[in-house]
Amino acid sequence: MTNSSTGEDFQPFLPRNARRMACFLFLCFALFGCSKPPALPALDANATVLAFGDSLTFGTGAAVNESYPAQLKTLISRTVIPAGVPGETSADGLARLPGALDEHQPKLLILCHGGNDFLQKLGDDKAAANVRAMVKLAKDRGIAVVLIATPKPGLSPTPPDFYVAIAKEFSIPVDDTVLKKVLTDSDLKSDLVHPNASGYRVIAEVMAKLLKKAGAV
Repeated sequence: MTNSSTGEDFQPFLPRNARRMACFLFLCFALFGCSKPPALPALDANATVLAFGDSLTFGTGAAVNESYPAQLKTLISRTVIPAGVPGETSADGLARLPGALDEHQPKLLILCHGGNDFLQKLGDDKAAANVRAMVKLAKDRGIAVVLIATPKPGLSPTPPDFYVAIAKEFSIPVDDTVLKKVLTDSDLKSDLVHPNASGYRVIAEVMAKLLKKAGAV
């Protein structure tokens, strides 16, 4: 196509514009993918991290030293207390959390709860309220919090939106992808709803990376 007033051929500009758009989109995706989570206080060498949750935190499906808290301890060189109770609902977790915080005095709480609510069909609203209350309880005590979102069972397990909403409300980091990745990969699972040692390793590596990006370690 030719500009009738100047005689310039427009064809060479179309690929150039396309390349510019491609570069622009690449930069947008790169910036989005590299975005930092909300900042966390730096954990000194003696700080305690409390990994709190249900069987996914306990490490069901793997040996004790292969749970995600045990593997995370090695990756971040901090004390990581495993405080997972298999079968526990978020309501039970909320009742148990104050005692765990009193006992361990953590500087950071990694909270992974809600899975048993979904399995027992107790309702997303109740799970959301209990997870939010646990986050608030820790934050009110000056304890930093990181959320791990648990997917709901189904053909395409996906965490409910409330995890991200709570994280935004309290300006805390959240990972809403790693459990979905692990629990949809048969090579990373010990049964239908639990990781194996390799799956827990993936969770630990993702959490270590998140803590580093957030400035905690």
